[in-house]
Amino acid sequence: MREYPHVETQQVIAPLQGTVVAVRVEPGETVAAGAELVIIESMKMEHVVTAPSSATVGAVLVEAGQQIDKGAVVAELAAGETPEATETADTAIDLDHIRPDLAEVLERHAIGLDAARDAAVAKVRAKGRRTARENVADLLDDGSFTEYAPLVVAAQRRRRELQELIERTPADGLIGGLGHINGHLFDEERSRCAVLSYDYMVLAGTQGQQNHRKKDRLFEIAEKLKLPVVFFTEGGGGRPGDTDGLGIAGLDCFAFAYWGRLSGLVPLIGINSGFCFAGNAALLGVCDLIIATRDSNIGMAGPAMIEGGGLGVYEPTEIGPIEVQEANGTVDIVCDTEAEAVAIAQQYLAYFQGPVADWTASDQRLLRHLVPESRLRGYEIRDVIEAMADDDSVLELRPKWALGMVTAFARIEGRPVGIIANNNHHLSGAIDADAADKAARFMQLCDGFDIPILFLCDTPGFMVGPESEAAGMVRHAGRLFVTAGSLTVPFFTIVTRKGYGLGAQAMAGGGFKMGVFTVSWPTGEFGGMGLEGFVKLGYKRELDEAEATGGPEARTKMYDELVERMYQHGKALSAASHFEIDEVIDPADSRKWVVAALKASPAPPKRSGKKRKMIDTV
Repeated sequence: MREYPHVETQQVIAPLQGTVVAVRVEPGETVAAGAELVIIESMKMEHVVTAPSSATVGAVLVEAGQQIDKGAVVAELAAGETPEATETADTAIDLDHIRPDLAEVLERHAIGLDAARDAAVAKVRAKGRRTARENVADLLDDGSFTEYAPLVVAAQRRRRELQELIERTPADGLIGGLGHINGHLFDEERSRCAVLSYDYMVLAGTQGQQNHRKKDRLFEIAEKLKLPVVFFTEGGGGRPGDTDGLGIAGLDCFAFAYWGRLSGLVPLIGINSGFCFAGNAALLGVCDLIIATRDSNIGMAGPAMIEGGGLGVYEPTEIGPIEVQEANGTVDIVCDTEAEAVAIAQQYLAYFQGPVADWTASDQRLLRHLVPESRLRGYEIRDVIEAMADDDSVLELRPKWALGMVTAFARIEGRPVGIIANNNHHLSGAIDADAADKAARFMQLCDGFDIPILFLCDTPGFMVGPESEAAGMVRHAGRLFVTAGSLTVPFFTIVTRKGYGLGAQAMAGGGFKMGVFTVSWPTGEFGGMGLEGFVKLGYKRELDEAEATGGPEARTKMYDELVERMYQHGKALSAASHFEIDEVIDPADSRKWVVAALKASPAPPKRSGKKRKMIDTV
């Protein structure tokens, strides 16, 4: 061995017990720091022993196949004044290099992207629609999507080659994962969400074995992490073509129970375009909010199932068209495009994410002029809501169903509120069975997620008569009172005109002293029932006598005088003087009253679970 002056020997020891499987150097060889000296196998894993610094190998004390103990000396290095060593290991890392194992993974992922599916994307484009991935990307904040299980394929290995499944059934037709929505308005904690989307380009968006398992996984994560969920539901329901399972009917899947269990825990938003039948529709029906494009058809069965049940032959477009599902209250909001639906979902979710700092509002003096001076003249309650709320903050739900009641989310000085208002253009604002259901369900939704409620009361009371009772009015009216009785969010009532009977009490949470405040505009009028009806019933004998002695003109004159007397007795100022209401206010001060009540109310507690067991679906 060649000797060098002033050289000290450095021992290299084994870091663990094992078997030497390779010796990489020979005595006299110069090595760089980090160079491989010996490889030891232990518990089926190879462990490399490297040179601690540039040096010359003095001796190698082990050989391949030798078993050694931890701490055994495997080599001796000559340290000190050694000749300049030539590096035997390239320590520089090429960050752009793609190893074969990573390349295989990237290739598999790329197969499932829209760019690799030209023919399928073309079919979507021909319908004037976007792909599932485009919808998800538009919904979520840029770069925030973390996708779960994109590499799964349909459970059809018994009938198709794996490569075909990889190419034609990416993600088994369900895209899902975690992300953020409205991150420009809210912090990371409040903008978290989960998102799922059936992919109609894969087996018509049907529900397969693997995508059921994917739903199970994401629903459980949403429950554990308390994540709002947005679900794009287009698809044809259950899939009969999967062959790889062991079951018979697949009725023991967990997805529907897990999904239903999320109700009341986190906001659930469903978005649909195109056909949505059977299992897909069942999932959509659980959602708190259903948004659908005008080309949607939604039904609990598609054409094949209907025909199979002996119920006739129908085209898909004949089943649950949007004009039907909007009028019956199934769909909350109808829009023209998927882009518009996504924007509505973002706006809706923001009410549940909290207040915003930036807001503007119209000149509140406008409110003084929206209710006509003539107490018999109709007006648009939606104009009142728009003027009272922050600019561009109102989102109405189910506008084409239960026309006598308006339900909407809005903001007042940036704070989210739910608004329930009577619509005098339908039955003069009387509350029928559908209107009662609409308001009661909306109260549940607001209360379940701690959103205060503003009632705008203008009602002659509950709808009466044989037709109304045939609709089960007694039970439906009762829903308003039992729901209001369970509210824990602050609520308040502003009477814009009529406040009569039990219907008015229902619009105040059960009574005028139940909420944080009940106030009236100067146009308010109050009574146990409508003034005209009260006069006709209460003064029937007097009116009959007037007509008998003075003719129809005398009856009309007495009737008008009595109605005016009742109005003076029951107008807002009179009611306030008896302290049946808290105040008669300038309409321009309506926002001030609401904001004062919101500021006076304690912040809702941070919840670890549900406040309400679930949110009703009707």
